[in-house]
Amino acid sequence: MKSLLTRQRRLNPVYLSFMAVSFMTGVAGALQAPTLSLFLTREVQVRPFWVGLFFTINAIAGIVISLLMAKRSDSRGDRRNLILFCCLMAVLNALLFAFNRHYLTLISVGVLLSALASVAIPQIFALAREYADQSAREVVMFSSVMRAQLSLAWVIGPPLSFALALNYGFVTLFCVAAAIFLLSMLLIWRTLPSVPRVAATPEQVLTQLSPWKDSQVRMLFIASVVMWACNTMYIIDMPLYISSTLGLPEKLAGLLMGTAAGLEIPIMLLAGHYAKRFGKRKLVLLALVAAILFYLGLVMFHSRTALMVLQLFNAAFIGIVAGIGMLWFQDLMPGRAGAATTMFTTSISTGLIIAGLIQGTLSERFGHESVYWLALVMAVVALGLASRVRDAQ
Repeated sequence: MKSLLTRQRRLNPVYLSFMAVSFMTGVAGALQAPTLSLFLTREVQVRPFWVGLFFTINAIAGIVISLLMAKRSDSRGDRRNLILFCCLMAVLNALLFAFNRHYLTLISVGVLLSALASVAIPQIFALAREYADQSAREVVMFSSVMRAQLSLAWVIGPPLSFALALNYGFVTLFCVAAAIFLLSMLLIWRTLPSVPRVAATPEQVLTQLSPWKDSQVRMLFIASVVMWACNTMYIIDMPLYISSTLGLPEKLAGLLMGTAAGLEIPIMLLAGHYAKRFGKRKLVLLALVAAILFYLGLVMFHSRTALMVLQLFNAAFIGIVAGIGMLWFQDLMPGRAGAATTMFTTSISTGLIIAGLIQGTLSERFGHESVYWLALVMAVVALGLASRVRDAQ
């Protein structure tokens, strides 16, 4: 009986709604991101440097908008309304990319819309954390299962993205993404809850005033920036590296991304299960060891089979860091789910800024392989930084 009641509780409509929203918004994002570098190169016809610059400016705008919204989202207003607004911006952004090929328009209006849209996912996870705390749900597994939906979306998204772009064109691709965001908005409006704000303790108020004064938060932020810079350099460069340097089919890039995302799901769920036993710190350090092996493998092995096998290490890296890393920030910043989640996503965006600048410059001057040598060095640096951050429960 107890097992049945537990199962019914886990399958309540709100829980399922959070899963569905995470999956749908994840699919829409996974349709656009993998082929963006190809879109800019082929459709907009810009050089690699301008591709990297686009990613960099897009990330800077995302950071600014996220930080402006994070404080407000934790103190007042309905977080669900903010999520709906961000999804609407995502719809407009997808439509702009579907029907516009002017680089200056895309890097200005498109970047602004994209920055506003990027706030949606961290706010969904912040709302989920508040809902889990309020309903006494097991936070780590709840968040891990939600994050697994994003990974599942990336199993489907990249192969579908390349299939749509190569077979039907980018107009079809971006219109499909816009339609999925519209369906997500309907689901959010109809099913996600509004969670009342909880009064902060004096200790939490002090943390809220200046989380940057906490050396542990700063160190984790820097480590996270370096981690995501490595990953983003790989995502930006890999489709071009596969086709232009290795001479492999372009569709292999989508298959590699989808394979990694599929492997992330069980790894992410296992990480959520063992987080209490081993601690978040040890799991993240293990993930960084996997990252070092992954980037080392990329510079040593170039066959299709080897690249597929290496996705296991890539999946271990991202599967653990994407879920446990966010919770580590939340534990270090109690009472500030929105700000902590934004710190985590800001570290991703900051890593994207660095990655965009590095990838565009290195690939144009020294070739694509140099990108992965640097990623290897940066993964080692991230391991050293993360080892200096305490665990938090």
